[in-house]
Amino acid sequence: MTRTEKTLQHVACVDDDADILQITKFALEEIGGLTVTAFEGPHAALAGMTAAQPDLIVMDVMMPDIDGPTALKQLKRMEAVAHIPVVFMTARVQPHELRDYMALGAAGVISKPYDPVTLTQQLVDIWRRQIPGRAVA
Repeated sequence: MTRTEKTLQHVACVDDDADILQITKFALEEIGGLTVTAFEGPHAALAGMTAAQPDLIVMDVMMPDIDGPTALKQLKRMEAVAHIPVVFMTARVQPHELRDYMALGAAGVISKPYDPVTLTQQLVDIWRRQIPGRAVA
């Protein structure tokens, strides 16, 4: 089954803040019914993403050592995961920043703080826009 034939089921979350990671995981699993693989920081994500093979990656922008945009560039160079859409979660949502994220290849951006109740639907909406041949709303 290809990504275009299925619904969003498995999300990888990448954040250096363990509390944010736990809240995001809870929101997506308990409220959204998704399977979540959590990575505490970009190094863990880069090391484990090939094995995880999620449908979608949700990544913090501001992380020490390797920030989200740099991690995205590295993921895009990894053949096994380069096709997986990446959504940034960040408080940095000025128009020029949003343009920069999208220019790097981000599938979307979710503003922090986010609403845990609507997070899954926001990701599903972004996921659907990634399906080839489908109109972007």
